[in-house]
Amino acid sequence: MKVVHHDMTSRFLSLDVLRGLAILLMVLSGSIAFADFMPAWMFHAQVPPPKYVFNPEIAGITWVDLVFPFFLFSMGAAFPLALSSKLEKSSIFIVLLQVVKRYVLLVFFAIFIFHGRAWVMSERPGMTENLLSVGCFMLLFLLFSKTNFESKSFSIGRQIFAFFIAMLFLVFYPFKENGFDFYRSDIIIIVLANMALFGSTIWILTQYKPGLRLAILPLVMGIFLSAKVDDSWVSQVFKWSPIPWAYSFYYLKYLFIIIPGTFAGDWLLETKQKQVVIKSSVITLAIAALSILLVVINVTLLFSRALDINILVTIGFSLLIILLSRKAALHLLFQNFIRWGVFLLILGLVFEPFEGGIKKDPSTYSYYFICSGLAFLTLVSFMFLESGGYFKNVFSFIAKVGQNPMIAYTCGALFLLPLLKISHTEILLNALNFNAWGGVSRGFIFTTLVALITSFFTIKRIFWKT
Repeated sequence: MKVVHHDMTSRFLSLDVLRGLAILLMVLSGSIAFADFMPAWMFHAQVPPPKYVFNPEIAGITWVDLVFPFFLFSMGAAFPLALSSKLEKSSIFIVLLQVVKRYVLLVFFAIFIFHGRAWVMSERPGMTENLLSVGCFMLLFLLFSKTNFESKSFSIGRQIFAFFIAMLFLVFYPFKENGFDFYRSDIIIIVLANMALFGSTIWILTQYKPGLRLAILPLVMGIFLSAKVDDSWVSQVFKWSPIPWAYSFYYLKYLFIIIPGTFAGDWLLETKQKQVVIKSSVITLAIAALSILLVVINVTLLFSRALDINILVTIGFSLLIILLSRKAALHLLFQNFIRWGVFLLILGLVFEPFEGGIKKDPSTYSYYFICSGLAFLTLVSFMFLESGGYFKNVFSFIAKVGQNPMIAYTCGALFLLPLLKISHTEILLNALNFNAWGGVSRGFIFTTLVALITSFFTIKRIFWKT
């Protein structure tokens, strides 16, 4: 048996890998070919080919439907790691102000990057629109980049300058469809902004009261269920919003993924503080393999609607993972990851028949619980694989993307795609859209380029931060 001291850096690296993988898969899902010859499981389950028309009656999930919840889970896990150090240096009031500031910046980011896309500027974007899109990407460096080689006053000055230029662009550029509109924004970033605000605030106020943090979820569930009764006060609370373009109670449904993620962050932080060691062995490798296999099995069988087989196989594999974790004498903190992952996964399968089966959109409770459970198991599998030295170079590369999520999310639409269009190399990329393999290859090439660009800035220690 090989003992590896799995320190804070490597454990947090596993979280970066999970976040980076989620972003890259998000890019991949949006860059593969949209054509009749593509299989339905390469897209959101409720938006199948050939017409790609949203159909809320279709139950099931695909790998694409795991991408966003996995990112949300990693976001929730990052709250304790980031906020605990801030609370050691500043008061709760100051940290809460920083949380509000982050929310405002993320909302602005969502609005700006949407309007910065060439196809939003014009019905038929040309050289001018694509160059402006690249310019918007560069402007974001002035606004959000954090480096170690400039003074604080200079940093504040360039941010003010960048914000002024960005506002001039938003206000005066003649966008298609009646110009600039607050309601036209990147909905994914708007949701993340709300989760950053409410998730961070909830963790700060319940840092030492995890039971209270967990108790928030049935309250949120109660509001969602009771809001269906028209003219009730609960319905009014659900519908009320002072700024509908930036906040909706509807977004709080993702707390069912964020809050479990905060528990993962608590345990990651605790393993660092207590200097807990993972003993890498054949058993931990088996647990990692079985955990990943559970992800594949559930996605496959839920998509194909083989529900009876899925629950039996899931229970069997889950019991085996728990038995192996005991045999390996894992520390209780790592067993917590496994137990919560198994519990949430099975809880989600119990909820699966409710609301017409698991769906990403409109999202169901089974979707929240199953995705949270699978995220727990995926994260612990990454920790075990990383502790044994497996996939070291791959993990390191993906982690660099996860450490710079804002650049990774933005550079494809605002930088890479406009450059491909300006240089006419997009024609070569689109030439791959002749069959399913070619369509997927197109997505992998585009996603790899995004990863390389993001990794470059991470290596140069240039990060976008809110």
